[in-house]
Amino acid sequence: MIFQTLKRIPFWQKVLAGFFLGALAGVIFGESATQLKPLGDLFIAAIKMLVAPLVFCAIVVSITSMGSQVSLKRLSFKTLAMFMLTGTIASLIGLAIGSMIDMGGSMQLVAGEVRERNIPGFAQVLLDMIPVNPFASLAQGKVLQIIVFAALVGIAINKVGDKAAPLKQAIEAGAEVMFQLTRMVLQLTPIGVFGLMAWVVGEYGLSTLLPLGKFIGAIYLAALIHIIFVYGGLVKFGAGLSPLQFFRKAMPAQLVAFSTASSFGTLPASTRCVESMGVSKRYSAFVLPLGATMNMDGCGGIYPAIAAIFIAQIYGIPLDATDYVLIAVTATVASVGTAGVPGSAMVMLTVTLGVIGLPLEGIAFIAAIDRVIDMIRTATNVTGDMMTAVVIGKSEQQLDLAQFYANDLAATPTAEADDTDMAASPERTAG
Repeated sequence: MIFQTLKRIPFWQKVLAGFFLGALAGVIFGESATQLKPLGDLFIAAIKMLVAPLVFCAIVVSITSMGSQVSLKRLSFKTLAMFMLTGTIASLIGLAIGSMIDMGGSMQLVAGEVRERNIPGFAQVLLDMIPVNPFASLAQGKVLQIIVFAALVGIAINKVGDKAAPLKQAIEAGAEVMFQLTRMVLQLTPIGVFGLMAWVVGEYGLSTLLPLGKFIGAIYLAALIHIIFVYGGLVKFGAGLSPLQFFRKAMPAQLVAFSTASSFGTLPASTRCVESMGVSKRYSAFVLPLGATMNMDGCGGIYPAIAAIFIAQIYGIPLDATDYVLIAVTATVASVGTAGVPGSAMVMLTVTLGVIGLPLEGIAFIAAIDRVIDMIRTATNVTGDMMTAVVIGKSEQQLDLAQFYANDLAATPTAEADDTDMAASPERTAG
């Protein structure tokens, strides 16, 4: 009976409970609560175990799946180029906002393991992206090298064609296995957060929780800037249309996205909204599901950039220009490959932290408030999908101008069941 009751509790509520119970244990038991840290270490070790094979399989599958869209040609290229463009801009906005705000305050934690801070030159950074030994890169968890190798393997599979079909199917099967393993590991999140928070509060005191408010504020500020100025600017200058009319008709889907924190759950709403803007059903049926899978400006651009800076601040680790470049590149590229993974925001953050050598223990601070952040992340992602449908649709004669400026606003559709539980579905996208 107890287990059935626990199963009915939403996943994010379990994580939040782990956060507060861990903090309470730290307050009550003081330094003795640090003995609970192995629970958090277990969770971090399990996350590290996933990253290399998960990123490799997910990115290969992502690239090989594009081969089936060759008939769309220019439309596909423009759509994917828009996703990459806005993802890069989102990363830069996240870096700018994160750098301007002192989110860590006076908080100074001690990391258990931090890489030696050497500053390579730009040419060395490029060389380090090429895996001399791909198997060693996988074994050592060198994420950028894994991404490059996976991308090359995916491109080669597409070029070889039918002869590479067995390898393609094997990697697709491997990806499904890794997705399932990810869901299993993510079930440990409440326990891991409990152990890490008990350790942090027991070691450093309750004041360590205060910077979280600034972190949430920074995420929301960056997301709103991206939505209003980047998306609005692309609608205005990229398509020559009214941003006010776009946002007016996009609002129903934005509200559904914000309340459900699910890109896939918002698809019926976003489909209705873009059709009310005059986008053809042929194009909306292509761009919106693709965007819900690959267009992750909130999860893959803004969030990992600000989160990485926040974690660096609370551990007192300085970041240099090379680190900022690596954050932007990794967050943008990894978001395309890992967006369909359950709990993808946490996976992408793990990838980003690993590339620049920041302690993964910092994930515990923000895992508990992930639901609050996921709401604005999802609203950002969905707005980006609708903006792409309008801007690219206009350039490809897939948009009816008269319908776009018509005053009839589609009725707000009802969202499908809330699937915010990270472990609920293999197709669930976190944001």
